[in-house]
Amino acid sequence: MGEESNESFAKRLDAAERRSGKLVKEEKAAAQAQDEQSLPALALRAGTEMISALVVGVAIGWGLDHWFKTRAIFLIIFALLGGSAGVLNVWRLVKPPQI
Repeated sequence: MGEESNESFAKRLDAAERRSGKLVKEEKAAAQAQDEQSLPALALRAGTEMISALVVGVAIGWGLDHWFKTRAIFLIIFALLGGSAGVLNVWRLVKPPQI
């Protein structure tokens, strides 16, 4: 009986702390610390986004040039489009969320 009342009390205490905002502040501090720790991960992801978009653009351009037997016109166009897509992806990654 005592153990059940302790669990019930702990649940009610957690709910009351959440309502009062005490845990919200602690959760925000923990999230901020996690964000600071993940800065190298963010840089790695940004680089990967940029490189992958550029590689896909170059591959599509090279394939179209090879298929249509043209010079490097499609390669240039799709390399620019891929680079632009990479920059856009990185911008979306690092911009602050809209409230």
